[in-house]
Amino acid sequence: MSTGTDAVWPRGAPAVGQRAERTRAVSKRDIELFTEISGDRNPIHYDEEAAKQSRFGEIVVQGGITSAILNALVAEDLPGPGTVFLHVDWSFKAPVRPGDEITGKVEVLEARSDKPITKLRTEVVRGDGTVVLEGEALCYTMALSR
Repeated sequence: MSTGTDAVWPRGAPAVGQRAERTRAVSKRDIELFTEISGDRNPIHYDEEAAKQSRFGEIVVQGGITSAILNALVAEDLPGPGTVFLHVDWSFKAPVRPGDEITGKVEVLEARSDKPITKLRTEVVRGDGTVVLEGEALCYTMALSR
């Protein structure tokens, strides 16, 4: 016998406190690819001299590259396939540079039983332990036929 929650969450509802993470290295090529998509040609992403004069002191990647690991994490891991962001509230705390390794982390804060909506704590941490992004996200998970 199927419960109402099964109809809302066909693969099972995420549990409050459930966590997932994903790690990747960031490269100069990521900056080039993101520029192709976004058109963001800010000199702090390309020009060594301009970047040295900035508060960062060297080349930094676009914030969209930093946050993109969270897109992959929610779409692939938790809540999983079919998940999209409805709302995000993120603070960027520190820069990410080419060559850095970053880890995206999510934790389920709430999972509705009437709709496939999840509230997540989100965080991206640089390989040296520095939190570079933190906040929350509200996600919707669509049922997908495979």
